[in-house]
Amino acid sequence: MTQEELFKKLVAHCKEYGFVFPSSEIYDGLGAVYDYGQNGVELKNNIKRYWWDSMVKLHENIVGLDAAIFMHPKTWEASGHVSAFNDPLIDNKDSKKRYRADVLIEDWMAKIDEKIEKEVAKAKKRFGESFDEEKFRATSPRVQEEVAKREAVHTRFANAMNDNDLAELRQIILDCEIACPISGTRNWTEVRQFNLMFSTQMGSTAEGANTIYLRPETAQGIFVNFLNVQKTGRMKIPFGIAQIGKAFRNEIVARQFVFRMREFEQMEMQFFVRPGTEMQWWNEWKNTRMAWHRALGFGDENYQFHDHDKLAHYANAATDIEYKFPFGFKEVEGIHSRTDFDLSNHQKFSGKKMTYFDPETGESYVPYVVETSIGVDRMFLQVMSAAYTDEKLENGDSRIVLKFPAALAPVKVAVLPLVKKDGMPEKAQEIVNQLKYDFNVVYEEKDSVGKRYRRQDAIGTPFCVTVDGQTLEDNTVTVRHRDTMEQERVSIDRLHAMVEEECSYRKLYKKLNL
Repeated sequence: MTQEELFKKLVAHCKEYGFVFPSSEIYDGLGAVYDYGQNGVELKNNIKRYWWDSMVKLHENIVGLDAAIFMHPKTWEASGHVSAFNDPLIDNKDSKKRYRADVLIEDWMAKIDEKIEKEVAKAKKRFGESFDEEKFRATSPRVQEEVAKREAVHTRFANAMNDNDLAELRQIILDCEIACPISGTRNWTEVRQFNLMFSTQMGSTAEGANTIYLRPETAQGIFVNFLNVQKTGRMKIPFGIAQIGKAFRNEIVARQFVFRMREFEQMEMQFFVRPGTEMQWWNEWKNTRMAWHRALGFGDENYQFHDHDKLAHYANAATDIEYKFPFGFKEVEGIHSRTDFDLSNHQKFSGKKMTYFDPETGESYVPYVVETSIGVDRMFLQVMSAAYTDEKLENGDSRIVLKFPAALAPVKVAVLPLVKKDGMPEKAQEIVNQLKYDFNVVYEEKDSVGKRYRRQDAIGTPFCVTVDGQTLEDNTVTVRHRDTMEQERVSIDRLHAMVEEECSYRKLYKKLNL
């Protein structure tokens, strides 16, 4: 099965099992907008809890905030979004399709990377245990040729992005003979800039309405409240403010399911530090955030850092944490050193001082900021991609199972009466009532137990508890474990402690060493 086929199966699975639905589907949907179903919303909430608690609960110097989506329009002038929040847009004249020029070039470079990896894989298969990968990469003429080709384009691309050279971006597309995926032609327009913010009107009448924007990021709500939080919380630098909230971007090319959408959710933390210490904190937060991802147990080799070729107008350092999706390594989180750009600009545009008096140094200054920003929807897709397993069983059968970390699983326990009679449904409901105050529990009685097991595997439920005739005699049940499919007889009195031990967030938090 190709990675593309795997991804299509994953998308179909999300709909079939109540994770994600196309928005307004009865009206044929709305492009790049999705609704989270009954299992999707539980998984999403669990991801948010893992992030929020690890940020706010486990750090004594980080507090939370929930700022409004609507903000004064001057906010976006001060932040640079009105003038600089643009993507380079290019159209194919034959297909009439619109693309991001930078994404076309990045995809071309990714294909070169795939060619190189295929050459390495073939050589590894040919030479077996004696294969020296590092030496092969350094000496293979074919690999070296591809590397040189990629590096030449990468250098031109990085320079063009930093210089905002739209003509050069188009020339790279032409020189690399990048064709439109739809028409197959290279009949491209000029590259032009496209602002990503959605605008709307606020006011009682059209004549008196003001143009405002749906926020393209949650960070500015933190910056404009910096002094409110610092003073009321008596916070001392270094300290952070965390927020989870919706943001909106009019993406030119929204694609890859929930990976890139026009309405999405962010988990952001702005960490305020003394000027001159920002790079130390940037490196520290890089390591802290990578540890958070790796604690989920999806394989350290599936994560990597990717430093930015082009820095945003506010940053002096930026890197992404990338995960190996079925469509390649892609960003799930960014860690940025934002300098004092945001607070200084808000001070300038508002006329209000945004300085902090440091009792340790006896000086006042505008703090520098280190940001960690993660997309909830991308994290959701990352967890789904990592957990989705098409497993071949010893008896020749197969099953689709979502191997979530137990703390993130939408449903923790499914309680199943063996048959719908002889007091078993009533006993099963008693167990549900015992567990439901602390865990998300479902009761299911339709179809054979085997079919019910498979349905619970498909939504990632860690425990299935079966009530049978013996339960009514000795108060024990059969507990079936998702990953191993092993079954054990357990006293009902032990169930709560058993589920708590396996599904507690504590197991994840302890791996973070905070």
